[in-house]
Amino acid sequence: MHEHHKLTGRQKAAILLLSLSPDLASKVLKHLKDWEVELITLEIAAVKKIPPEQKNAVIEEFYSMLHAKNEVIRGGIEYAREILERSVGPTKAAEIIDRITASLRVSPFETARRVDAQQLLSVIQNEHPQIIALILAHLRPEQSAMILSGLPQELRREVALRIALMDRTTPEVVEDIEMALERKLAGVSSQEYASVGGAKTLAEILSRSDRTTEKSVLEGLSEFHPELADEVKQLMFVFEDIVKLDDRAVQQILKEIEMKDLSLALKGASEDVKAKVFKNMSTRAAEMLKEDMEFLGPVRLRDVEAAQQRIVGVIRKLEEAGQIVISREEEEVVI
Repeated sequence: MHEHHKLTGRQKAAILLLSLSPDLASKVLKHLKDWEVELITLEIAAVKKIPPEQKNAVIEEFYSMLHAKNEVIRGGIEYAREILERSVGPTKAAEIIDRITASLRVSPFETARRVDAQQLLSVIQNEHPQIIALILAHLRPEQSAMILSGLPQELRREVALRIALMDRTTPEVVEDIEMALERKLAGVSSQEYASVGGAKTLAEILSRSDRTTEKSVLEGLSEFHPELADEVKQLMFVFEDIVKLDDRAVQQILKEIEMKDLSLALKGASEDVKAKVFKNMSTRAAEMLKEDMEFLGPVRLRDVEAAQQRIVGVIRKLEEAGQIVISREEEEVVI
């Protein structure tokens, strides 16, 4: 490791975790993304020894940042800056304040996310479809689903198409629309560069919508952009979602798919998915499938994903034909 002021953020994080007990360190890692855990773990593995003064400096910096963040929340940036300058000097205080400011930056339409969906619908339903699409792409999927369902059918299809085709939006446009919306909602403005929308966003929204809305949007999307409609459909149900299907549906799917696709697809599946599939086969058939999977040996990831997508396509066709049911989140069931 280098001198404290030359350490990278990952190296400091590694030292901080090594200063904790294994139990506490594991609890911290649970809150990080997989790629962050991997990078920090590599740094931890590279550590040979930590000089006491270096360890203390890292802990003191962490404490200063944590303390400053609390002061920002209580008394604002300038109040926190004043306290930090007195304790660690103006240069170090400026570095800490810059990092905290970046971490506290509010996402666009944060105020709108806290507003009731019906209220938002009444405010934006007369806006241009592109503006509605931009707003929905920034909201929580369940909010957007309710608003999309409340729009007239033609407008609903137009908005859905624009969400799916959306890629990146300039900060200026996002800020202008956000400020106009927040004036109506009497909210507070915020800004951040936006990279939102796309097929995945629309899929998340439709997954939380009622079936009538889903069918209407997908039919309309198919007329204007069939390939995009297929992409959205695939994203609405992924291969790992097989575990959520009932046994009868899984058995029906097994009748319709190629066994060579299944053995290839399961090579990259979770143990839960494998167990779900094996459970719905005869003992002999399950054993033969396991043998086929073992016989395949190492396979390319893209081949596994292609096989999984073919099976997902069969599942979607079976649902559209009414032969199986894919349950939606919080969907009501009548017994």
